[in-house]
Amino acid sequence: MAKAKVEKITLSQARDIPFDRLALSSRNVRRVRAGVSIEELAEDIARRTLLQSLSVRAVIGEDGQPTDRYEVQAGGRRYRALELLVKQKRLAKNAPIPCIVREDGILEEDSLAENCQRVSLHPLDQFRAFQSLKEQGLGEEEIAARFFVTPQIVKQRLKLASVSPRLLEVYADDEMSLEQLMSFTISDDHARQEQVWETVHRGYNKEPYYIRKLLTENTVRATDKRARFVGLAAYEEAGGIVLRDLFSQDDEGWLQDVALLEQLVTKKLAAEAETIKAEGWKWIEVAPDFPYGHTAGLRRVMGETEPLSDEEHARREALRSEFEEIEQRYFQESDEDLPEEVDRRLAEIEAQLDAFEERPVRYDPDEITRAGAFVSIDGDGRLKIERGYVRPEDEAQAEPGSDGQDTDAFIRDHVEIVHVGRNGETRQVDPTAALSGNGAQADDAEAEEDGIKPLSERLVMELTAHRTLALRDALANDPDIAFLAALHALVLQTFWRYPTASCLELRAESPMPTVQGPGLKESQSAKAIDDRHANWEKQLPDEPELLWEFLCDFDHDSRMALFAHCVSLTVNAVHELWNRTQGRRRHADQLACAVSLDMTAAGWKPTVENYLNRVPKARILEAITEAKGAGMADLIEGLKKSDMAEQAERLLTGTGWLPEPLRTPGVEPVVVTDEPRSPEPDASPSESSAAAELPAFLTAAV
Repeated sequence: MAKAKVEKITLSQARDIPFDRLALSSRNVRRVRAGVSIEELAEDIARRTLLQSLSVRAVIGEDGQPTDRYEVQAGGRRYRALELLVKQKRLAKNAPIPCIVREDGILEEDSLAENCQRVSLHPLDQFRAFQSLKEQGLGEEEIAARFFVTPQIVKQRLKLASVSPRLLEVYADDEMSLEQLMSFTISDDHARQEQVWETVHRGYNKEPYYIRKLLTENTVRATDKRARFVGLAAYEEAGGIVLRDLFSQDDEGWLQDVALLEQLVTKKLAAEAETIKAEGWKWIEVAPDFPYGHTAGLRRVMGETEPLSDEEHARREALRSEFEEIEQRYFQESDEDLPEEVDRRLAEIEAQLDAFEERPVRYDPDEITRAGAFVSIDGDGRLKIERGYVRPEDEAQAEPGSDGQDTDAFIRDHVEIVHVGRNGETRQVDPTAALSGNGAQADDAEAEEDGIKPLSERLVMELTAHRTLALRDALANDPDIAFLAALHALVLQTFWRYPTASCLELRAESPMPTVQGPGLKESQSAKAIDDRHANWEKQLPDEPELLWEFLCDFDHDSRMALFAHCVSLTVNAVHELWNRTQGRRRHADQLACAVSLDMTAAGWKPTVENYLNRVPKARILEAITEAKGAGMADLIEGLKKSDMAEQAERLLTGTGWLPEPLRTPGVEPVVVTDEPRSPEPDASPSESSAAAELPAFLTAAV
């Protein structure tokens, strides 16, 4: 059998055509500009010359015959780049341009084929090409300049090329997404990368966030207050490794050596403590964090803030005037954003004014010798120093007239009893004998002679009992003074721990929670209470003996505010298993209703740490059902506990959902009404919108 003759193809002719004989065809199918700009392409051609020929056709004249001019049917962007170089006089008008001359076919078809048949470079080839340039000695800045990208993009692509070769091949075979590959770049350990991929590949959860989670187990986030306190530079200088995510907008990272971080924290805190100890304090307690209420039962020594000098006072007033002037000029005359230099100046003024408020505090040297300080780290990673706390055992000997004093000595030094005889003569009587509890006589002989005996303890008690009742009755008829007396007693116990310095038998206890969950000390409510307490401490007198007169001079609103603060510290609504007082719980509910307590507004929200990982899966599903509907609960029902908790935290964000112990009767939490899952094949609109909040590996099952 004769073989069929294979027709040979003939390729279009290639030739150089002067640029001034070329013109851009109006029939080119590419109309939308995208990709590298004409200016950048021109610079690339200037550096590397033209790497791809233009596709052209001869222009047909009026006689129907080809002319010596040509129109560019494919390569319009290259033509415009060459045109720009000509205008810049960097390329001659008649410079020969490599062209492929087409003589048959349809112009639009050629233009379309030239663009459609082009295959973009696989991202992995691009990553490896950048890596090759790096290995040949080009720096990241130079590579970025040559390809008109930022140095950050070069770093990212080089980082992608450094992932385990095995995983790069998986990506090349389209078995891994680019987002998944990006997740592996936070670790340089190829063995660990491959181990995590095996885990992810066999499981159902292949989301990038889950890959990052597995790679960063047993690490500390760079945003952790310990990391911020030490500083990443100091940690890395000590040999610590930071896992960084170059693709994160927040530039987050993870500190890999937790033990080293703890050592650095301890060392830095100890050094800071030595500096504080040099001030003369009796004791220093050091810890990265102290539990909420660690100062309970300790007396606070209030020092005096160093006054401003005349020069400093004038400087502060000048800054305030400048600040007000800028505000009036820019905030009242225009709603536009502030100029950068003005915004920067406002920030500088605010910082300087804050410095004036944070003046050094002077303490009584005698108080320093018996008081101490707590040294720790605050929530923002800054050094936190709490000075001037006196332990009960370090208190000075009580002043005369207070509890625990030598009563006889006080009476002997301060009380004078004068006896007047029948004949008018006077003489001193030992006051301790006259008022002794056993009824002993001051001077038996004289007493017998004059017929006067000291009052017995029993009689004194009986008489003062009458006075007590009369005082109670009088106080009951004077609500203002009664309120003032109660406030006096509460303030004594709240700020000085002197419960018996008042004749009112009130006990203002402020118990600390026996158990403290995550984030209690840094909660919105705890910070507000601490700030309010510190503000009152600054206003109250230094000595408790001056308190009554001080409160008498207070205006009504200030008294009410101080009273509310003291009473608030006595609240104990903790439900303890060993102390199940139904009356307490009932009253706590009544009190919460009276103040319309909203725990969502107070800053509490369900997280993996404070709730979701602490309850069974059934409770998690119950929360999702209440907040987002039964359909959403069905979507996460098959997840493992840890994954279910993470997804639940995302779904509950912003819903206002609260667990039962945090709900206030009569104050409904802001949650979505329970919507049962539609039996129809298509999901309901509410479930579709909610499902969009879930990762793809869950929503794909809808």
